[in-house]
Order: sequence, then structure tokens, then C-alpha cells
Amino acid sequence: MNFFKIKTSWSNAELIVLKVCIATAYILVGAYFHSFFRNHYVPVLVIFGVTVIWSVYLWVTKMKTKKQD
Repeated sequence: MNFFKIKTSWSNAELIVLKVCIATAYILVGAYFHSFFRNHYVPVLVIFGVTVIWSVYLWVTKMKTKKQD
């Protein structure tokens, strides 16, 4: 399957979204184990969901534009 072998270039602005997505995933894991983050669980989950969708959208659009070239 060549899906994982396709190379794309990401700008710094696009990488920020991916980094926020990964950071919120780490916070969600921390929220599961510590009661300190329990009060902030819902906002972090919303941020995580938005950044996941945004990152996948950016990735798919880059893949489509790369295939058309």
C-alpha cells in the first residue's frame, strides 16, 4: 500500500495544528489518571476533536493536490 509512502511538505502554520492535536492527546491521557485536569476535561476534548479533524483535512487536501501535480 503506497498510502504511507507519499511524501508531503508541511508549513510551520500547518504543523502548529498537528502539535496542538498531539499535545491535547497527552493532556487527555493525563486527565484520565489525575483529578487535577478533570475540571478541564471537556474543553480539552473539544480542542482535541477540532484539531484532529483539522489535521486530517489539511493532510487529505495536501495529498489530493500532490496527486494532481
